[in-house]
Amino acid sequence: MGTTLCLDIGSGTQDVLLYSPEMELENCPKFVLPSPAIQVGRRIAALTAQGRNIWLHGRNMGGGVTRFVRAHLKAGLKAAAERNAAFTFADDLTRVTDMGIELTDKCPDGFEPVALTDFDGAWWKRFMKTAELDWPDNIVACAQDHGFHPGKSNRMGRFKVWNELLNDQEGRPEALIHDTAPEMMTRLKDVQESIGGGMVADTGAAAVLGALFVPEIEEESFRRGITLVNVGNSHTIAFLLYNGRIFGVYEQHTGIVDGPKLWSDLTEFRRGALSFAQVFEDRGHGCLTRELPAEAQGFAPTYVLGPRRGLLQDRDVSFPAPGGDMMLAGCFGLIKGMRLGK
Repeated sequence: MGTTLCLDIGSGTQDVLLYSPEMELENCPKFVLPSPAIQVGRRIAALTAQGRNIWLHGRNMGGGVTRFVRAHLKAGLKAAAERNAAFTFADDLTRVTDMGIELTDKCPDGFEPVALTDFDGAWWKRFMKTAELDWPDNIVACAQDHGFHPGKSNRMGRFKVWNELLNDQEGRPEALIHDTAPEMMTRLKDVQESIGGGMVADTGAAAVLGALFVPEIEEESFRRGITLVNVGNSHTIAFLLYNGRIFGVYEQHTGIVDGPKLWSDLTEFRRGALSFAQVFEDRGHGCLTRELPAEAQGFAPTYVLGPRRGLLQDRDVSFPAPGGDMMLAGCFGLIKGMRLGK
């Protein structure tokens, strides 16, 4: 496998593992850094403070940068964007122009160019050189991607991917890691091109796979059904897992639920009694389950990951730390997914 730079690109942080099979896991370099959206957002905020107009170019990246652009426009300044970069803000580009962003493939006179990307290779090479680390043999990454659904609900469109996972791909966890990003996953496609073609995955899916990096959790999942939950800064995702297969997917916006509501949803989810419509009408993404096997015994053991896992701190759950570091669960999930796929 060689050395692998694993990137979990979130809305607040990017969590990074430089993995080497030749090293003790505890000695592999690890970093928790501001997310690319935060880094780019700070550059935009600085230009806003200077009264400079901006031209956004490059790639479709995480939407966390949107609030900085809105603040820039609210300050009475102008913003323009290259077409591909504009998909950062919406699948329907009329919504982008309605925000007040001009679409142009050339930087207008008097505008300051700002590059959008989830992976800045030049930045990473400077970082690695400063840290006196060799450039990795492979780069893999995960990021949240709603998918490309112009004129449709991103939330509903995203569940087409989960439906394919549960049915067409028989719930195989290794199917969560993509050798080639699905066509509809335009952000992941841009990430994959940026990192040089390495494997990619959805952030929530990678974090859940991270729990299976813990041998005891994976072993238990073959004895009985378990519930794996990742409570991220923006999204919460949960899987029902038994005997090497995923039997259910639940996804909600973290900011919409409190602890009791999330626990209530998970309780119904484990029973197969929570419908897609219930979650969607609660402004979440949705919920899907296959026929739940009796041998899974109700998927009662619940393992919770993610920076907002404290929402469930008073419940009967476990808080694993894959590889000794919960914040790197997504990175360890990428490694686990690569192993499962072999």
